Amino acid sequence: MTKNAATGPLPRTGGDTGGDTEGVTEGDTRAERLAAGGAEAAGRRVRPAFRLLVAAWLRRRFWRTVLFLTGGLTVKGKLPKSGCVVVANHSSHADTAVLLATLGAARAPRVAAAADYWFRNRVRRLVCSVLAAAFPVRRHGGGYSDLQDIAGPMLRAGHAVVVFPEGTRGGGEGGDVGEFRRGAVELAVSNGVPVVPVALSGTARLLPKGGRLRPHAVRVRIGRPLTTPDADTARSAVLELLAECRPRDSRVRRRIARLALSWRGLGLVAAWSFTEALSWPLLPELALAVLCVAAPRAGLRLTVSAAVASVAGGLVALALYSGTSVELPQPLTTSRMHATAQKEIRLEGARAVRHQPASGIPYKVYAAEAGRAGVPAGAWVLRSTAARGQRIVGVGLVLTLIGVLSQRWRRFFPQYLIFVGVAFTALFALVISAWR
Repeated sequence: MTKNAATGPLPRTGGDTGGDTEGVTEGDTRAERLAAGGAEAAGRRVRPAFRLLVAAWLRRRFWRTVLFLTGGLTVKGKLPKSGCVVVANHSSHADTAVLLATLGAARAPRVAAAADYWFRNRVRRLVCSVLAAAFPVRRHGGGYSDLQDIAGPMLRAGHAVVVFPEGTRGGGEGGDVGEFRRGAVELAVSNGVPVVPVALSGTARLLPKGGRLRPHAVRVRIGRPLTTPDADTARSAVLELLAECRPRDSRVRRRIARLALSWRGLGLVAAWSFTEALSWPLLPELALAVLCVAAPRAGLRLTVSAAVASVAGGLVALALYSGTSVELPQPLTTSRMHATAQKEIRLEGARAVRHQPASGIPYKVYAAEAGRAGVPAGAWVLRSTAARGQRIVGVGLVLTLIGVLSQRWRRFFPQYLIFVGVAFTALFALVISAWR
C-alpha cells in the first residue's frame, strides 16, 4: 500500500511540464496527440513483459483474497487494451491494494509512491516494490521528471500507471475529493495514452487515516477513457463515478450496529446470556446472530462477553439449586429434558455438560440439575467453559465472519432479521417437539 504522496511532486502549473500550451500548436492538440499515441500503441499491440504479467496476476490474486476476507470487493468497468494513466480519489493506504486487485493484470499496473517515505530503507523498498508494484517519485523537486523518466517507458510498454492526483489522502468518499494536480494528465498526453478515471468507495472505512484495519466492503468504478483530459475534467469524472458506487445500506442495520458497538450493546449481550443460564428462554446465539452480523467489528468482544456471562450465570444457577428449594421458571423446557440431564449428571458429574451443545437441552437445565446433585463449583465452571463457552465462541465467530462477508448486501438486513426469527422459531419448535 503506497503513501498518499505518490503525486506530491506533480505540478499545478507549467514549469517542467511545459505548461498547458507550450509547444502545442492548433494542429497538435491534446486530443490529437492522445489519439495518435493510442493508435500507435494499438498498432504495435504492446504488452508488458511476461514476467511482469505473472507478478501482476499474483498480486491481484493476493489482494483480492485479502479484500474478500475483509468485507468484499465489487468492481464495474475495465481498462482499455493499451497503456494508460489511472487517476483515482485517495482516502486510505488501502487504495493501492484495491486498485491492484481491481485493474486487469493484462496491464500490469504500476503505482507512483513517495520516494522519501516508502523507499527510505531496504525493508520498505522491498515490501513496496513486491506487494504494491510501486516505483519512487520525489515529493519535493524533480518529481515530475521522475514520473516522466520512469513511468513514460512503462506507459509505452503497455502498463497502467496509477497516480493519485490529490497529492495526499483526503476524505475521498464524497464531494470532499481534493483538487487534482495536472501532472498525471500531462504525463498521459506527453506519452500519447488515455487518462482513465477510477472511483474508490469504502477504503476510508476499511483502513481509516491514522486508524486500524477493520472489515468493510469496497466498491470500485472504472470510467471510460477521457478524450480531452485535463485536471478538472478528470476530477469531475471521478466524482460522477463516486456518486454511482456509494453502497446501499439499511437504516435498521445502521441503528443495530450503533447499539452493537456501544457499551449498551455489550451489556445487553451479557445480561441476555447470564439470564438465559437461569431462566430466560432465548439462546444468546440469537442476540449474536443480530448484533455480530450488523457490526462485525464488535463481533469478538460481544462473543467473549456472551460466553463469560453464560458460564457465570450457570455458576449462579448451580449455587441457587444446591441444597435449596429454589425453583426458577424455565419456559420452553420439558420434564424429559430434566430427567435426561439428571441421569447424565448422576453418571458423569460435571462432565455431563459436554452433551449440552449437541443435545438441544438448555444449559439452564444442566445447571439446575448439577446444583441439585451437588456438583462441585470448580469442576462445573471448568466443564461449562469447555462445552457451553466453546459453543458460544464458535457460533459467534462464524456469525462475525458472515457479517464481514455479507457487507455488500447490507441493504437486505431487514430480510435477514426475518429469516433469523423464522429459523430460530422453527428450531425451538423442533427441539421442544423432540423432547416432549
